[in-house]
Amino acid sequence: MAYSKNNPSGQAIEAIINDLPSLVAVAVVDISSGMALASHSNSPNINPETAAAYNTEVVKQKQKAISALKLQGETIEDILITLTNQLHLIKLNANASKFIYLAVNSRETNLAIAREVLRAHVNTIN
Repeated sequence: MAYSKNNPSGQAIEAIINDLPSLVAVAVVDISSGMALASHSNSPNINPETAAAYNTEVVKQKQKAISALKLQGETIEDILITLTNQLHLIKLNANASKFIYLAVNSRETNLAIAREVLRAHVNTIN
């Protein structure tokens, strides 16, 4: 367990674990630094801190693409990456300073439920 219940990031992690106990990994990430502010993994194969750093680059590149395409008024709400056996979701907070990264088993977790859980908790990380 790499989180404290004494801050908003840790509280969000705990709430998400309670809502999706079979998740693979979860992290709250600061976009400017790429650092995980809080994280948890149920799998020895996934390091959420490493995932945080790489997914920060995914977010930054998509932000650059939106700018290059001059998509004014558009912001990233979430990013979905589907793997063979997993779903990886990235949900940005309102001011795009942080995001929640979530990995779940695609055969055990309903995508709509996972997205709703992130939507319900993303405002707590502002």
